[in-house]
Amino acid sequence: MRLLLDTHVALWAIAADRRLPAPARKLILDSRTEVFVSAASVWEIAIKHSLARGDMPISGRQATAWFEAAGYGLLPVSAVHAAAVEGLPPIHTDPFDRILVAQALCEPLRLLTHNRTVARYSDAIMLV
Repeated sequence: MRLLLDTHVALWAIAADRRLPAPARKLILDSRTEVFVSAASVWEIAIKHSLARGDMPISGRQATAWFEAAGYGLLPVSAVHAAAVEGLPPIHTDPFDRILVAQALCEPLRLLTHNRTVARYSDAIMLV
């Protein structure tokens, strides 16, 4: 299986956070699973960290280092991914979530998310 982790799931996975459900953790840790994190997630982390509101304790650089140490592939955002966003129905307005959906559908990857609204886009999205 090839998984794309949404931003929260990726952070929970590297932090061994108990908010990550056991079935999701099992999928991520399975040696047969290829796990990816989008450059868009790193961008989201960097923006939230730079705002210094206290809701993002690690920087984009730190997150990237942790993702690489965990063995996750880093998925760049391509022009094809960006263009695919315009074909998505207007289910959700968050640009970070929309690009993750577009990437998952283009690659193809299974997007692992905790967001019920994001999960409505496709059967390729797994709600955890």
